[in-house]
Amino acid sequence: MRLQVFCEDRVGMTRELLDILTSQEIDLRGIEIDRIGIIYLNCPEVEFEQFSQLMSQIRQLDGVTDVRKIQFMPSEREHTELSALLQTLPDPFFTINLNGKVDFANQAAEQLMGHRSEDLFSENIQTLLGFNFSRWVDKNQAQKHSEIVVIAGLDYQMDIMPVYVSDEAPEPVLASALILLKSLSEAKMPIVMRTINGDSGFEHLIGHSSRFKHLLAQAKKLALLDAPLLIQGETGTGKEMLARACHQRSIHRDKPFLVVNCISMPDNAAETELFGCVESANEPAKKGIFEQAAGGTVFLYEIGEMSKHLQIKLLRFLQDGTFRRVGEEAEIKVSVRVICSTQKKLPELVAEGEFREDLYYRLNVLALVVPPLRERAADIVPLAELFLAQFAQELHQPKPMLSEELALALKQYAWPGNIRQLRNVLFRAMTQVEGAEMTCADVQLPENESSTVISEETLTGSLDEIMKRYESGILSNLYQSYPSTRKLAKRLGVSHTAVANKLREYGLSKRN
Repeated sequence: MRLQVFCEDRVGMTRELLDILTSQEIDLRGIEIDRIGIIYLNCPEVEFEQFSQLMSQIRQLDGVTDVRKIQFMPSEREHTELSALLQTLPDPFFTINLNGKVDFANQAAEQLMGHRSEDLFSENIQTLLGFNFSRWVDKNQAQKHSEIVVIAGLDYQMDIMPVYVSDEAPEPVLASALILLKSLSEAKMPIVMRTINGDSGFEHLIGHSSRFKHLLAQAKKLALLDAPLLIQGETGTGKEMLARACHQRSIHRDKPFLVVNCISMPDNAAETELFGCVESANEPAKKGIFEQAAGGTVFLYEIGEMSKHLQIKLLRFLQDGTFRRVGEEAEIKVSVRVICSTQKKLPELVAEGEFREDLYYRLNVLALVVPPLRERAADIVPLAELFLAQFAQELHQPKPMLSEELALALKQYAWPGNIRQLRNVLFRAMTQVEGAEMTCADVQLPENESSTVISEETLTGSLDEIMKRYESGILSNLYQSYPSTRKLAKRLGVSHTAVANKLREYGLSKRN
């Protein structure tokens, strides 16, 4: 039980209250004293008769005006209210003790980290978020600090705030720290905050397949080398994102990363855009992309579309880092790393005379090939989960779960538009979904008859097992467009009975 004693502020009052508890053989679990003349006592529950006698004795004390039974001690109420408030915060929230260990984590933090609160307690914050708490305390004198962190492929602004206690000490003393995580999307993130700590930008690249892991291992090595880099891959495979990650990991990370789209650049203005121009009667002097990016990286998107005239200019720049502004004879020298991407086969363009052979060999010193999504079947569901988490943040709605049927359908689809197509399809579905689960009915996949994937993940087992998986994938995808056994049999040129038997063998229905 907890008692609230209203009394005069006089010497000895607390001692007399304790004497009454002792005479009644009642343990005291806690005591709090308010400055306005209230004493709070925390005692174990007692029988009604003893309780009545206790209340009577306390009221008879000189200076006591009233005594009441209450539900919480002030510190308990304050702690309960604060805990409830923090639990309702939509953003993940941690409290950290001076050893850098978690003392408290709200529900949003539990969901983000994928752990229950009891598993998070006493976990080191450096292990969870990569934040060096000891260095912050020692080097930064525990001042408020903000930085961007990446958790499960999503961007968060991490605010670290010190908690100082003054009490009666001559100077405030650091007691603990608070960490608040606020989700950010690339579109909403201020440009000045886009510097990613941790693994230098590769945290955004999600995938579990061996092809993708091999690509990342290669990319992390080549990113450290100060030489031109050529990234090849189909449209929508994430070549620009990989280029950005390579820039973040390179020695140029603190300088600009500028993108030039070689497709949309008109030839008559392209040279000025890249190399700049001197002042003339019609227009002022202008710095080109290479000059603006001095010390940083220039990403030439779809280099295969560049005109032959610009190819010559680019080759010259790659040879010695010098160029001339349009209308100027003096040469300018800058240090810029060039990363190029293409979905075209450059050797074929060279053979056709559309791309300079010497430029191709200059660019192809370091090369990465991004595999299409259909060859990364193991990455499709993790990417889908990441995109749904991003959309849930942007649309301020709960993240739906992927049904097993939908996950299978996504893995079996060929994705001619690759990651970009997957993202767009899921965004459309996110705006339509009702309920906590996203199903095949929510997703519109364009008909693609070659949607079964043959990749290293699907080539396990015997030939008979591989062929059965392949046949099952074909039937599963075509059944979406030909939703009856007779239509499907006619499409495949086989008997209705043969198709019905196959569908039964593989357990296929219109739903999956």
